[in-house]
Amino acid sequence: MPLHFDLDEYETRKSKATKALKQAGFDGLLIFAPESQYWICGYDTFGFALFQCLVLTADGALHLLTRAPDLRQAQQTSTLSDDHIHIWRDVEGVRPADQLKNLLFDLGLAGRRLGIETKTAGLTAFNGQMVRDALKAETLVEASDLIAALRRVKSPAELDCIRHAAKLSDDALDAALGSTRAGASEGDILADMQGAVFRGGGDYAGNEFIIGSGEAALLCRYQSGRRVLEPSDQLTLEWSGAWHRYHAAMMRTLVIGKANDVQRRMHAAAAEALEACEQAIRPGAPMGDVFDAHARVFDAHRLRHARLNACGYGMGIAYNPIWVEFPMFYEGNPLIMVPGNAFFLHMILMDSESGLAMCWGHSAILSPTGVERLSRHPLDLVEL
Repeated sequence: MPLHFDLDEYETRKSKATKALKQAGFDGLLIFAPESQYWICGYDTFGFALFQCLVLTADGALHLLTRAPDLRQAQQTSTLSDDHIHIWRDVEGVRPADQLKNLLFDLGLAGRRLGIETKTAGLTAFNGQMVRDALKAETLVEASDLIAALRRVKSPAELDCIRHAAKLSDDALDAALGSTRAGASEGDILADMQGAVFRGGGDYAGNEFIIGSGEAALLCRYQSGRRVLEPSDQLTLEWSGAWHRYHAAMMRTLVIGKANDVQRRMHAAAAEALEACEQAIRPGAPMGDVFDAHARVFDAHRLRHARLNACGYGMGIAYNPIWVEFPMFYEGNPLIMVPGNAFFLHMILMDSESGLAMCWGHSAILSPTGVERLSRHPLDLVEL
C-alpha cells in the first residue's frame, strides 16, 4: 500500500518536530494523538482506542508501541521499519505502560525529560494515569501543542488533500439536494451523502454526519433515529468529505416547501456573516477577529439570542470522535492566522423562540493573497 505523501514530505515533518522537541528542552516526545502519529509517519489506524504510543527521540528516531492487530497496519501504512515497531501482548493483568517504560529504557530515555500529548482521545484518563504511575522516574511535561502547532500550517500537498475533501463535500451536498423532498427519509438522504463520498474514493469522516429535521433541525449534534420529511419542513445538515483523513466540512439548512419571512431574514444574516468572516481571515490577524465579525452581523440583525459562542475552527487530519482541529473561532482568541491554515466557518442560528434554524458554512484556506473558498455551491437560500 503506497504512502499518501512522498518520503521527503515525511522527513520534513519529522525534522520540524525534532527541532521543536529540542527547542522545548525535551529528550523525547510521547505521541498519543492519532493525528500526530499519522502526520509524522503515515501510521493510520483506530487502534488508538486501546493503547499505543509513538516515541520521537531527540535524534529523530521514531518507535511505535502497539498491539499485535496493528503490526501489519504499521508495516503497510507508515514509514516505520520493522525493528521500530514494538508489540505489547494481551494477557490478563497486562499494563502496557510498563512495556513503554521498558522501551524508553532501551532507547536511553529512562529518567529523562519527556513531552507528552494528553489532549487527545488517543490517551484516556485511565491510560494517562497508568503512564504516569509507570514513568515516575521520568519528568513528563505537557506537550499536546508541540506537533499540533506544526500541523496547523499545511504543506502544498496537504492543502491539495483538503481541496479534494472539499470536492467530496460538494458532491455530498449535490446528493442531498437530489434526495431532499417532502416524504423523503433522513436515512435515504444520509445514505446518498455518505455514498457520494465513498464513490469519490473518500474516507469515513472524523465524526458522524449530522442530520436533523423539524425541531431536531435546531441540533448541532448527531442523534439516533430517523424521520420522514413533511411538506413544510426544515433540514439541517453538517458533514465533511474526507480524503486521506483530511477534512473540509460544510453545513446547510434546507427548507422543504416555501420559506417564511423569518427564515429568509435568518438566511440573509447567515450569508452576510459568512462573507464577513471570510473577509476577517487574513495573514497576521488573530482568530478572535473572525468571531467578532460573525457576532457583529448577527447582533445587527437582532439574532444574538440564536447564535453560538464559536463560529468555526481549523480543518486538517482528524480521527474519531470529532473532525475539529483546535482552537476554535471564539471571542478573544489571540492565535494568529497564517498562510497554510485551513478553517471551517459555520454560521449557526438556532432560534428556540420561532423553532427555526438556519445554519450555513463551508471550509476555506488562507493563502498569502487571501481566502480561498472551498465550495462550488452558492450561498442562495435553498427551497425544495
